[in-house]
Amino acid sequence: MNNQTVRLTRQGEVATLTIISKMGSMGAAFWQEVPQVLRDLEGVRVLILRGDKIFSAGLDVVDNAGQIAPTLGKPAEFKAVVDQMHAVTEGLAALPIPVIAAVHGWCIGAGLELISGADIRICSNDAKFSLPEVKLGITADLGGLQRLPHLIGRGRTAALALTGEPIDAATAERWGLVTEVLPDPEALFARAEALAQQLAALPPKALEGTKRTLQDDLPHAQSMANAVTWNAHHMTVEGLQAALKRG
Repeated sequence: MNNQTVRLTRQGEVATLTIISKMGSMGAAFWQEVPQVLRDLEGVRVLILRGDKIFSAGLDVVDNAGQIAPTLGKPAEFKAVVDQMHAVTEGLAALPIPVIAAVHGWCIGAGLELISGADIRICSNDAKFSLPEVKLGITADLGGLQRLPHLIGRGRTAALALTGEPIDAATAERWGLVTEVLPDPEALFARAEALAQQLAALPPKALEGTKRTLQDDLPHAQSMANAVTWNAHHMTVEGLQAALKRG
């Protein structure tokens, strides 16, 4: 598939989705192409999400204006447009496989909302994160305001979203937005690949069950019961024996 905005490559059971549009911008074609790519992950056990020159400059307001402007003041029509964008942010978060976001350079607006749906986020030392929608007269509506409080806390999310001011890599690590900061993009991508290969070697149903449980947002007892039910269906004697041998 010859996409304009993203490129999917594979190395064994690990796939890498690279945002290749100029400055990682998310224009109209991006929202159309990514859902198709997410449906083309058969046999993939881990997905790496990354950018090209930078991670992403966020929503391309000019390119999307043709779709958005005619719907302003018309809630149902506006929702239909935004639902196409949700197919990307929610579709990525809903994947049953681990998603690793590897961020270098700027990660702005919709880019930050996108990586909030990843399972593991790492970055290089030059990374900067920003949620500047308020400066454009917009309330962020692609999942960031819902997911970020669970990742970094409500107060820190409010600081990002209400001021629109950026944070650097060190702050992102201290806040818990990312779990590792690498010295440069080359080291970042090498680390992302190594981590992905490590995860791909683990039992896929155990990874999927762990991801489901982390995301379920259910009452404590119900979440535990669901995890027990998952294990009852997917644990195997062979898997336990193999784990003991690796021991």
